[in-house]
Amino acid sequence: MFAVVAATAALLAGCGGSEARPPDRFDASRAWRLARLQVAAGQRPAGSPQLRRLAVRLRRLLPRGRFEAISGEPGLRNVVGVLPGRAPAIVLGAHYDTLARPRGFVGANNGAAGTAVVIEVARALARMRRHSRDRELRFVLFDGEEPAGKLPEQTGDFYHAGLRGSRAYSAANAGIGEMILLDYVGGRGLHLPREASSTEWLWRQLVGAADAVGAGGAFSEESGPAIIDDHTPFLRAGVAAVDLIDWSYPGHSLTDGLDRLSRSSLDAVGESVVELLSEQRRE
Repeated sequence: MFAVVAATAALLAGCGGSEARPPDRFDASRAWRLARLQVAAGQRPAGSPQLRRLAVRLRRLLPRGRFEAISGEPGLRNVVGVLPGRAPAIVLGAHYDTLARPRGFVGANNGAAGTAVVIEVARALARMRRHSRDRELRFVLFDGEEPAGKLPEQTGDFYHAGLRGSRAYSAANAGIGEMILLDYVGGRGLHLPREASSTEWLWRQLVGAADAVGAGGAFSEESGPAIIDDHTPFLRAGVAAVDLIDWSYPGHSLTDGLDRLSRSSLDAVGESVVELLSEQRRE
């Protein structure tokens, strides 16, 4: 998608046109490879050996990457990176674990895509020149988003059965101004309405950022259903938060494989979030 837009802009520039070339700061090919790396690790439920091995690799990819233990959940840990700056911090997050059931679930979009975009957004922003008045940016990969051994709809109380990493992080870390969650963001035909509980003014800023980079077609001012997700603990703590999630995607199905992902969807979300955070960091 962005390659076509960029090529058109370049042609117009060569003909004396005034249309500006959209930014190209997010590397969708790297994000795709990172999603593939996660899927290749197989099913990755919270606390599993394969997820812990993967976490070591993910930590190395985040700026100042480290692990943060999850209170009351032995064996679980969030992966956290940071670009230092002034308070309040902005958090960009995704969960990196997968469902424990059905057996063989690899979570290409429900886990891997959001994680890949968070890491590549962090990489893009780390390459930008930092200024003394820039906001602190935190990048958090949440463990234990999925409930242990069950599908979310089987728990009865998903907020307390799941969301273990985000609940712990929100409770243990103060000084957060805004939170942006990436969940089902890589599917083909991506359509992102405003998740109903998401903070309206922050969503409008995100849509504006998407328009600025030529990705507005993936976002909508319409409201979708309210979803309990990793942004919910932040909302309950009084933090402005949005959840980027295409709820029409079959995220609890064994069909959630790499063939259901789109590089252009990853690019649209990645470029939009880079634009938003590059502007917000100085507000």
